[in-house]
Amino acid sequence: MKKFSFLILVFIGFSAIAQGPLIIEKKKINWEDYPKLYANKEEGVFKEKISFLEGIDMYEITYMSDGLKIQAFAAMPNTGGTYPVIVFNRGGNRDFNQLTLFDRHNYNYPAAIGFSHMAKEGYLVIGCNYRGSGQSEGMEEFGGSDVNDVLNLLDALDEIPEADTGRIGMYGWSRGSMMTYLAMAKSDKIKAAVTGAGVSDLTLLDRIEMETRVYAELIPNYWENREEELKKRSAVFFADQFKKDVPLLILHGNSDWRVNVSHSLNLALKLDKFRVPYRLKIYEGGDHGLSTFREDRHKETMSWFERYLKNDEVLPNMEHHGS
Repeated sequence: MKKFSFLILVFIGFSAIAQGPLIIEKKKINWEDYPKLYANKEEGVFKEKISFLEGIDMYEITYMSDGLKIQAFAAMPNTGGTYPVIVFNRGGNRDFNQLTLFDRHNYNYPAAIGFSHMAKEGYLVIGCNYRGSGQSEGMEEFGGSDVNDVLNLLDALDEIPEADTGRIGMYGWSRGSMMTYLAMAKSDKIKAAVTGAGVSDLTLLDRIEMETRVYAELIPNYWENREEELKKRSAVFFADQFKKDVPLLILHGNSDWRVNVSHSLNLALKLDKFRVPYRLKIYEGGDHGLSTFREDRHKETMSWFERYLKNDEVLPNMEHHGS
């Protein structure tokens, strides 16, 4: 019996060693290095941008996901201590809307600016380039195995001393909302979530070019398993798997041509059926990025995280009640 117990302990110990740390590199960004990358005519713009980053530390992180090296960025206050976490799930596909530090050309998302807006309010903000985009290895599957890059990022937070892993929120826009919904159904580490212009039903096929230029090109064996693969990525078909203690804020504009507002309306009906705590806010005339409602979008997002991450607010009573 003792020999058997010893073998179990050895096996457990070997497994822990074999897995090893997920983060293989964490490089702090030195802002003084970056003006050299810009022409003189842009230095003024650059300096204006980095002035906003005062009080914020920015890191480029490489971590492992299914044997692949995945690129991520993180921003956090430099005041010391630990911070509640916001995991940011980027939109787009492949290198369209990939996370970069500053460059907004080619429709990239400037993580230094976007992340620091939230980090300045007392959060550690982190997000990755899914496999096959940016500097990440592998091939993207638009909501397939690349969801593991988000789930493994949640695990990698254990290796970041500044991360309060008991208070993790998730924020996604457009395709990033789809990734957020998938993660919410699979993980018990998420405490609150916010999505915007979210893709929740790929079977609607309201933009034919999305099928021919994205789904068919990225989803393995798409034409052979079309309906099954679309439903696997569509939250309206797995809303019953959402945790009933994870409040979700859904934001959408009803003039969004990229993702029709029906995606969020239909998901809200499903969440209501399964009594998942949610709030749906539709912006009249709002476009895909709610560009004319930026201040309100930020206010609603940060208020939601303040309530359920920072303040640990009691969840709403989802039972039918009242007089």
